[in-house]
Amino acid sequence: MTAAVLLVDDERFARTVYSDHLRAAGYAVEVAETANAALELMRLQRFDLLITDVILPGADGLELLNEAKRLDPNIEALVITALDRVDLAVRAMKSGASDYLVKPVSPEALQVSTQKCLAARTLLAENKVLRSHLRLFETCQRVTCSREHGHAVGLTLEAIALETRAKGAIFLERDGAKTSLAGRTGLGTADAHTLVLTAEAAVEGLALSVGHRARTVVPLPSGEPGERAIAFPVAEGAELLGVVVALLSEELSPEAATSAEFVCSHLGLALRTLGHLKQVEHLAYLDDLTHLYNTRFLELVLGREIQGGRPFTVLFLDLDCFKAVNDEHGHLVGSELLVEVGRVLKGCVRDEDVVARYGGDEYVAVLIGIDSGGALKVAERIRGSIESHVFLSREGPQVRVTASIGLASYPEHTRNKSELLDLADRAMYRGKRSTRNVVYIASPDLPPVPTR
Repeated sequence: MTAAVLLVDDERFARTVYSDHLRAAGYAVEVAETANAALELMRLQRFDLLITDVILPGADGLELLNEAKRLDPNIEALVITALDRVDLAVRAMKSGASDYLVKPVSPEALQVSTQKCLAARTLLAENKVLRSHLRLFETCQRVTCSREHGHAVGLTLEAIALETRAKGAIFLERDGAKTSLAGRTGLGTADAHTLVLTAEAAVEGLALSVGHRARTVVPLPSGEPGERAIAFPVAEGAELLGVVVALLSEELSPEAATSAEFVCSHLGLALRTLGHLKQVEHLAYLDDLTHLYNTRFLELVLGREIQGGRPFTVLFLDLDCFKAVNDEHGHLVGSELLVEVGRVLKGCVRDEDVVARYGGDEYVAVLIGIDSGGALKVAERIRGSIESHVFLSREGPQVRVTASIGLASYPEHTRNKSELLDLADRAMYRGKRSTRNVVYIASPDLPPVPTR
């Protein structure tokens, strides 16, 4: 591509000679006699290099250089003057000039200096692009290394808004057939909601596209003049995980679009990795036999609910005479019965409640947002369901068992996590020492449970 040069000199002879030399060297040259004329040309077109005399009518060349840098910070400058003074050279360099020549200037010196200035411009432009690519690469690394969903989405939206010069951006996450807003940047609640409504159709369109690589222009029903939205797919393999929708007020360049797609590809990888980690983490909280939650997860739930401050109740359940089942039918049948008890328990509580196997034939249910009065009804339902259920009817033994249940509520009985479990355990043990097959509510005077 031919470099564009603006030559400014009030001497006609100098303008003619210098411009002829430069055109002969292959440059596209425009000439101006004054600083004002030069600035008018700069407002009309872009120049790679400004060559200016220091002494000009109306304003000197250094003032022109300052104004030229304000109009185009990337323009290179070469200052020519008849005054061979060090202070002028220093001022020229401080104003942004890349070189300084003293008249008379030979064609060879002018050509060498011009090439040096343009080479510096090319190098700076390349460095700027490299720095931009490095910044983008580092952002993508942070996205893929993130271990928090919200952090990965936030980094992605900020990067895409920066690369596309968008007013703001949102991330619509796809879970099966359901789409929901999973993050936003630069937009208020109302604007984000409007963008969600207009972009939902784009999500379905991208889900049907081959490879999910297409960028979709999303029309806005309202907004500032010239605003439009573009949806970028976030996919992992052939699966569309969602779309990033950027709200633009200017034309999107191919380079910016490519950068946005690059970031979205890393968000797809991050979301898939986080999904795998969540699955592994979920397995770490499950009991191997019953696939109910284990005591590790129970500790987390109790801590979370106490920190939340709302009432909840713990039910501590132990099967009555379970040893007799093992002795009569064997441990394999006993294990199968424990699994079926877990299914009965799950059927007696809500989806938001937590059922965990505490160990052996003991279970704990955490009833979220339920005080002791409501929990007593649930506990009785569990006790009655276990009593009336015929276990292992398909396998043949048709075993019947009963259960003793202890009940303790937060904050009614205690505000301490370990005390809550202990009180429920004591209440259960009191029931086993009395009639069995009973629900017992905690009280401060209950004796401690013997060491198991």
